[in-house]
Amino acid sequence: MTEQRIGIIDIGSNSVRLVVYERTANGAHRVIDGGKRPARLAERVDDNGILATDAITELLGTLNHFTMICAHNRTGHIRAVATAAIRNAANQAEILGTIKSETGLTIELLSGEEEASYGFLGMINAMDVQDGFLVDIGGGSTEVSLFRGRQLVQSVSFPFGCVSLNRKYAVKGTLNEEGLKSIEALVAEAVKNEPWLTKSPSLPLIGVGGTARAMGKTHQAATKYPFTQTHNYPMTGPDADALFQELYLTPLDRRKKFPGLSKDRADVIVPGIAVLRTLFRLLKTSHYRICGSGLRDGLFYATRFPGRSLHQDVLAFSLQNVSALHPAAPKQHVMQVNRLALQLYDELRPVHLLPNRAKVLLDAASTLFRIGASIDYYEYAKHTFYLIVNSHLNGLAHREILMIAAIASYKSKNRTRQQLFEYKELLGESDYDSIHKLGILLQLAAALDRSETQAIGRLEAVQSGSQLLLNPVRSEGTLAVEAREVEELSSDFKKLWGLTPVLALPDYT
Repeated sequence: MTEQRIGIIDIGSNSVRLVVYERTANGAHRVIDGGKRPARLAERVDDNGILATDAITELLGTLNHFTMICAHNRTGHIRAVATAAIRNAANQAEILGTIKSETGLTIELLSGEEEASYGFLGMINAMDVQDGFLVDIGGGSTEVSLFRGRQLVQSVSFPFGCVSLNRKYAVKGTLNEEGLKSIEALVAEAVKNEPWLTKSPSLPLIGVGGTARAMGKTHQAATKYPFTQTHNYPMTGPDADALFQELYLTPLDRRKKFPGLSKDRADVIVPGIAVLRTLFRLLKTSHYRICGSGLRDGLFYATRFPGRSLHQDVLAFSLQNVSALHPAAPKQHVMQVNRLALQLYDELRPVHLLPNRAKVLLDAASTLFRIGASIDYYEYAKHTFYLIVNSHLNGLAHREILMIAAIASYKSKNRTRQQLFEYKELLGESDYDSIHKLGILLQLAAALDRSETQAIGRLEAVQSGSQLLLNPVRSEGTLAVEAREVEELSSDFKKLWGLTPVLALPDYT
């Protein structure tokens, strides 16, 4: 199998973006290149709906630049799409024809419904959520979708976005009280015309796109949130309202220096969040959750996996992908350790009384515990921690990602505390208890295949008094290496579990 690369170009109303995805020889998927150019196409349309010539010329330069990047990356397939700004332009046909003749790109003009559908696909493959509203506030349009049971039920595309609203209602990048009320009234009228939007209260509002990501990043910066990922970041209604008020009252020149906010979004963030919080209130949603995946990811999945683009088990797909990105980890050994770890967990269930999600965390940690070896074998635990914290593990809360990283790289209680010190506000004492118990359990499972030969074909684990008797029912070899490793960690295991593990050696006499 060889590498395969797909380029996705998204001509949005606020910016033009490129993402180059690669399928590695091991079957993993990752982003290897990308680019972003501000365009503000939605504000460069005249009163007759004509997109300005200079805007088209600038767009052609960006697209030629992106196609060269794709060529340098030996990209086999480029899929280029355009959304609201070109969709609504009166000179749409001229724009698409010029792009074709000058760049060679055939642009797919997405309808509002298609835009919502691809955005949903990108989100649902990155989040473990069953029901909710998906909201994507772009530069020239806003897509709102209802999903139930991980299936898209209904969607609508409204003809307004953060750039077009900023152009219409703001004065020199500043939105006054009258402009704010006009935006809120516009959103309220749009919702009123779609009665289905108000009939599913108490669902989460999943925000995708630039406005939602910017809101999450600025809130993280304002609260000094210790985890760097914005994806799957939760916010309450009052969180968003307080942030909005601060941004709204901050003059534009100072807003450009607002922590976590990019300068090119300083003027459009206020109308963007104004739409978001109005929808939050009118739809009676329960809380916000920021999603880092959206339209471009959905286009990739639809292109790469035609006919089977929706993944029901988000975490399993993600774990498989991260594992495949680090082929240095011995696959058979990792599978054996994973199997033994889960078996031991089940055997010890009456003892540990750990939360239900603990097995999910152990499964993930025992799948990834050796990925750090792709950097350095001797320090693989340290590198495993870093890689997990900075990998895209979908379907997990930030706290759970940290716990998995700590379990996978576990050495001792003190080392774990030091490792997690900068994230301590995200974890409680019960989380540390789970990390320590699951971490040493994973160490025991690894000890049972220390020779990395999968010598134990079947294992019986039985609690007997203060001992955990480990009896290899079917095995090969003496298991002397495994027995020594189990004995060495037995003291630490007993401190955490109250049981001393004892590996019975096979009798070949």
